[in-house]
Amino acid sequence: MTITTDEHRAHEYADLPRLMSLMTGDEKHGPAATSTLDVLWVLYDRVLRVTPERTADPGRDRFLLSKGHGPMAYYAVLAAKGFLPVEWLPGFGGYDSPLGHHPDRLLVPGAEIGSGSLGHGLPLGVGTALGLRAQGLGDPAVWVLIGDAELDEGSNHEAIAFAGPAGLDRLHTVVVDNSSASHALPGGIAARFEAAGWSAATVDGRDHTALYEAFTAPHPGRPHVVVARVEPKNA
Repeated sequence: MTITTDEHRAHEYADLPRLMSLMTGDEKHGPAATSTLDVLWVLYDRVLRVTPERTADPGRDRFLLSKGHGPMAYYAVLAAKGFLPVEWLPGFGGYDSPLGHHPDRLLVPGAEIGSGSLGHGLPLGVGTALGLRAQGLGDPAVWVLIGDAELDEGSNHEAIAFAGPAGLDRLHTVVVDNSSASHALPGGIAARFEAAGWSAATVDGRDHTALYEAFTAPHPGRPHVVVARVEPKNA
């Protein structure tokens, strides 16, 4: 019997909870991890132009996990896609494991940045997009995944305010909104980005079709943000 691409994709996705269950111990930040699972899966399965063989290719897409304090879903997806061995997962957080509670770009294959401190990822994404532009590399896309609570940090608002007028149209941000921000954002998260000249979409963060369509929507001349709404963190 021949297995279709869609069937293979469904099988890989269905295996992610098992891969996540291999990671045990303290400080798992379970809600932070599970809130990102579907976003990460759609990006790595259908959008990002990067493979285990292309992690040093200058033409690869760059994915920056700013929400690095809950990396279990990230590690599970990287393992499912062959970036790192599944055998590494049970050692998560151990003193001799490359899979720390925050990703380390020097230890985790495919990780572009060390992350976990709130508010750093989007400014690094802006710098990455500017660096690629300066090198004449106009094809690679830069993707940054942040949590809604990170929008409490001023560094992110500076990055948002700069990227729009700078026309960084290869910069993409996904905000996983699990209602954990401390400060309300009048008009919603997307409105903050739109006011700074970004293209924006808000979708169900568990709906793979909606995520894919939002991720691949055209946005000529403007950076693009997708707000992925998921269940509240404390629900």
